[in-house]
Amino acid sequence: MPTKVTARYVLGHHNGRHVLLENACVVYSGHTIDYVGNDYTGQVDEERDLGDALLMPGLIDLDALTDIDHLILDSWAGPEQAKGHQWSEDYFRYRRADVFTAEERQQLREYALIQLILHGITTYMPIASEVHSEWAEPFEELVGMAESSRRLGLRGYLGPAYRSGVNVVLENGERSVMFDDDRGREGLADALRFIDHATELDDPLVSGVLLPCRIETLDIELLKATAAASSERDILVRLHSLQGLVERELILDWHGVTPLELLEQVGMLNERLLIPHATYTDRNPAVHGEDRGDLTRLAASGASIIHCPLTSMRYGSMLDSFDAYKAADINISLGTDSFPPDMIRGIDAGVQLAKIMAGTNDAGDVAGYFDAATLGGAHALRRPDLGRLEPGAQADLVAFSLGDIRDGVHDDPLRTLILNGTARQAVLSVVAGRTIMTNGVIEGVDLDYWRAKGQELFDKMRNAYTVRDARNRAADELFPPVYARLER
Repeated sequence: MPTKVTARYVLGHHNGRHVLLENACVVYSGHTIDYVGNDYTGQVDEERDLGDALLMPGLIDLDALTDIDHLILDSWAGPEQAKGHQWSEDYFRYRRADVFTAEERQQLREYALIQLILHGITTYMPIASEVHSEWAEPFEELVGMAESSRRLGLRGYLGPAYRSGVNVVLENGERSVMFDDDRGREGLADALRFIDHATELDDPLVSGVLLPCRIETLDIELLKATAAASSERDILVRLHSLQGLVERELILDWHGVTPLELLEQVGMLNERLLIPHATYTDRNPAVHGEDRGDLTRLAASGASIIHCPLTSMRYGSMLDSFDAYKAADINISLGTDSFPPDMIRGIDAGVQLAKIMAGTNDAGDVAGYFDAATLGGAHALRRPDLGRLEPGAQADLVAFSLGDIRDGVHDDPLRTLILNGTARQAVLSVVAGRTIMTNGVIEGVDLDYWRAKGQELFDKMRNAYTVRDARNRAADELFPPVYARLER
């Protein structure tokens, strides 16, 4: 049953790279693409004309928020204020508890997956905060999330996050990590159990992967066990690392090596590894300010980085040179990491920051960023059938409208979209040939209900910070408004 989708602009794929076609179409049947071009004359069962829109491969988000937004709360604080957003030592030792019920956790997941669809994400790897969990993510929670993801039609690379340590504020006011090694081993067992579950599902839209938390929250034995499991089962590992100076200082203090050197020592630095952020390599001005071999080591390993430009910017960080990582032949993929899961805004942030860092406008590599959002993600997942519109590839596609006067004039549609638009302009999302969203409508999903439910869950999360804060400050003190609220 072929389906034909026509648009003013189509980002096709030819001879190993993306190419732009005008007034073109994509034809697919089943879960694969049959044709991309201008002159299709075959019979189709369904035809959709998107008009003034850009039709492109579905976006691949490898650090996708599957939680409620916390950046809106904690991306404004200075160092002392930020301590109130961590666990206190007392909370770690005596009072750990889940903020949400199991049912509410599933609601959080569904709310976030709906947001991914509405923003044009078709393939995702989840990230969620463990701050408001008793420890990390249990097996049962990911089983439920996989079912929600399958029902909604997304392509997910899933696994429960696990850790053996938690970032805390000690009684003396210093930041550190406190460990419970048994919980780490239990978490890895749950993760491997979920991989077996995903295999048993035999659903091409659900793949099991290992998703340990931050490198400084894994003890050395858990790092080694994760690396061994990845090798034995030939499965991907995503580990947040090279993302901050506190992380770097802790790893140097505990192990006598840098985070990148530690990854290599434990056997994790290879083509199965995905590293979110990777902003604090030796060329970062806050480290050495010059490349002393980190980029060469990353490139030689085959590991992929997951660049999250919008979130990094909002926390006052950035990749010091997109071009340098690309020139080193490091595979770059993209993630959103926080709310909104808007990869278009993320690309815009990355492109503009690259100009600032390099001091020249031509450092804004728009094609490089769109490649990272599609081809780079596909390469990281070892899925050459994703991230491109060409015959034989998976029928994963998304379209963004460019027909509103507020979108401005057209020169190149990709530049128009990133400079003038957002991912909220997504008007069509198809995964494996199944239409999962049209014009902001997801079949069977009541968006008004989820808007209210999301606010309810956020309010509960916000208020729970008080219990974990070493000084038990009220939420309004921990998260003051932009302006003081005037009472009636």
